[in-house]
Amino acid sequence: MVTIRLSRGGTIKRPFYHIVATDHRNRRDGRYLERLGFFNPIAAGKDTRFQVDLGRVEYWVGKGAQVSQRVSDLIATRREGQAAAA
Repeated sequence: MVTIRLSRGGTIKRPFYHIVATDHRNRRDGRYLERLGFFNPIAAGKDTRFQVDLGRVEYWVGKGAQVSQRVSDLIATRREGQAAAA
């Protein structure tokens, strides 16, 4: 089964996460099928905090992928922000 989840990068006390589509049996930071975006929880100033390719997420979900709870929350927040801006 394919899962869309966060993969941690960055250094100690400065996390950076990639949003990836991966087989659920792979390690958290291990091999992945496709990188879909990123989440930077400590972004400051003009740094981008969250970016995701929603088209590719929908593609993977259409193929049966499960989205982790945290990624699902991030995407929902993104969609609410876009709806409020429109």
